[in-house]
Amino acid sequence: MNDHVERMVLQGKVDLPFTYSAGKTASRFFVELRDHQRIMGKRCPRCQRVIVPAQLFCKECFVETDEWVEVGPEGTLVTFTIVYRKENHHPKEAPFAYGIIKLDGADTSMVHFLGETDVTKLEHGMKVRAFFSEERKGHILDIECFRPIS
Repeated sequence: MNDHVERMVLQGKVDLPFTYSAGKTASRFFVELRDHQRIMGKRCPRCQRVIVPAQLFCKECFVETDEWVEVGPEGTLVTFTIVYRKENHHPKEAPFAYGIIKLDGADTSMVHFLGETDVTKLEHGMKVRAFFSEERKGHILDIECFRPIS
């Protein structure tokens, strides 16, 4: 008997819909976006850093955050990447850009879409502002995008 089995690699795609609890901190963060169009962070009681998006614990100090702080909606574009190739999983039509944005009043940065601009005119260090979706659902995409401030 021959125990040799040809090894094969198969390609496929699996969609895994899921539901999870956002937890008390993320829930409040999303409710503030949805109901008040406010971006909230939490201040670490030890290092005093304001963390955005709000987190239950400071990843630097490993202590629970407790104080809520409103930040933004304006900030600085730290860096960005432009997506030129269309893929089925992309949420927008190419070309589009993702940016890492440090909001005024925050000590951390967040990733989000950059919109309503010519992607070739994006620059590191430019000022941007959050624009909220007209229909908000309690999701990070309640911030439609960040746009450059002229």
